Amino acid sequence: MTKITEYLAAAKGKTLFSIEIIPPMKGQHLGELVSHIEPLMEFNPPFIEVTYHREEYIEKMVDGILKRIPIRKRPGTLGICAAIMQKFKVEAVPHVICGGFTKEETEDFLIDLHYLGIENALVLRGDQEKGEERFIPKPGGHAYANELVAQVHAMNQGILLHEETESLPTNFCIGVAAYPEKHFEAVSLEEDMRYLKQKVDAGADYIVTQMFFNNQHFFDFVDKCRAMDIHVPIIPGLKPLATARQLEILPEIFHLEMPEALASEAKKCTNNAAIKQLGIEWAVQQGKELMQAGVPALHFYTMSKSDSVHAIASQLF
Repeated sequence: MTKITEYLAAAKGKTLFSIEIIPPMKGQHLGELVSHIEPLMEFNPPFIEVTYHREEYIEKMVDGILKRIPIRKRPGTLGICAAIMQKFKVEAVPHVICGGFTKEETEDFLIDLHYLGIENALVLRGDQEKGEERFIPKPGGHAYANELVAQVHAMNQGILLHEETESLPTNFCIGVAAYPEKHFEAVSLEEDMRYLKQKVDAGADYIVTQMFFNNQHFFDFVDKCRAMDIHVPIIPGLKPLATARQLEILPEIFHLEMPEALASEAKKCTNNAAIKQLGIEWAVQQGKELMQAGVPALHFYTMSKSDSVHAIASQLF
């Protein structure tokens, strides 16, 4: 299998195309997801990221006792990765998260990936449990992404959690997330950058950013990274605006700036079809500027919908 960093190096300065997909809801068929991926394969993505969604809890009466039952609405990350690799002959990059896992469960999950020949992973803390105000790790689990990166890096050295367990080294290429406009929990961008440096120092091989709509935030972020001696590849993440509602929910959920020029044009649109076209045009301009700056890849958050991303990629690749 090929590491993400090897693909980036082999491109020799050419910007690559990649996507992130979301597993289907429990009970849905994988075929629908595949149908959204297929049109994008003409742009030769060397890798596809697959998100991981932690369990949620519902309260349910069981034998007269109110119990808290864990459920997963979007299971199947591991199986989807295997299916993608088999069908499309590309690298699948599963998200590996802290939330909901003990260190031992994390180790088992990583060993499963290793057995399947999956050698790339995007390592994240993950979101807090639904209904909680802040992230609380599972007892025996990691509280921070840099701790999880260190565990994966140790496994690459053949070091498992318990000394009595022998293991051959794994060979994971470790990606981490970053936030050009600051993670919402960080006190300042400077503090957030220090946390990113910890992840890189712990063994991260490359960085993928959260979505942004103002390229200057990305360029400033890269400059700050280089000034802090962070020299791993940095891949910008993009998502095209698709609906009027997203003007409000994207800044609310992802704590990002919606440029005034984009927001004002969107307000002139009379329906979502017009906003969708505006989102495509804005993302094309973002992509052109980023490619001219020599970014290693453009990574698109598809939300498992291909039409807008296909329209954008058709003009860029």
